[in-house]
Amino acid sequence: MAEKDLPPYRKIADELRALILSGRLRAGEKLKSENELKDQYATTRVTVRKALALLKADGLLISEQGRGVFVRPRPNVQMLTTGANFRQRRDTGVSNFNAEAAAQGLRPEQRILSVETVSAPADVASRLELAEGSEVILRRRAFFVNDEPMQLVDGYYPVDLFAGTEVTQNRKIRGGVSRVIEDPEGSIKQRITQFVEDLEIRMPTPSETDSLRIPPGVPLARVLRTAHTSAGRKVEVLDSRVPCDRHVFRYVIDIP
Repeated sequence: MAEKDLPPYRKIADELRALILSGRLRAGEKLKSENELKDQYATTRVTVRKALALLKADGLLISEQGRGVFVRPRPNVQMLTTGANFRQRRDTGVSNFNAEAAAQGLRPEQRILSVETVSAPADVASRLELAEGSEVILRRRAFFVNDEPMQLVDGYYPVDLFAGTEVTQNRKIRGGVSRVIEDPEGSIKQRITQFVEDLEIRMPTPSETDSLRIPPGVPLARVLRTAHTSAGRKVEVLDSRVPCDRHVFRYVIDIP
């Protein structure tokens, strides 16, 4: 549809969207009232309300009862993982997520939701090369930045390798599970040599929408990452669900 043929509310929404995406309307900034916008665009409050509703559905605006409409704050985290920083950060005891967020001036937090032994889902069992229904240790976590939920991460680990290790305990692991896998004094003693990630984009479930506070219309990225070791084992599957409005992923691919 040509711009001149757009209904008035779409023209208003497009103009406000451009101001938000360009940064001229900043995150957290309060918009003019409906009456002020009505006068500015020489239209009706109904038209203005439809334009704002469209931008709320796009995840660009939020309403606060009794306060007005604001540009939605979005604490984006750029995630960069290379072989070098993977081991460097593991040795410091700081996770890659925490290190990346802190380097960007943000306040990261990880919370352990539960640790239990379950039957492996089919897609996880196939990645770990286990028979469907085999028992695995499941560690559920939630990641936050500046108290904003950023991702849900479920980690799956073969029972035969991880029974009796820190992975079975309901607490954070200094250096992460990778330290347990590679610890020369531990029971596994395998070196991680490769991560394989499968990426799926879909709309969130109602539970994911609630847990991650995802606005209407915002899709979710599901990332399944499998860790391979030099011994030929698949030792970990991380199932991460990430709202697409608050992350930037960067992949560095070295070509030998």
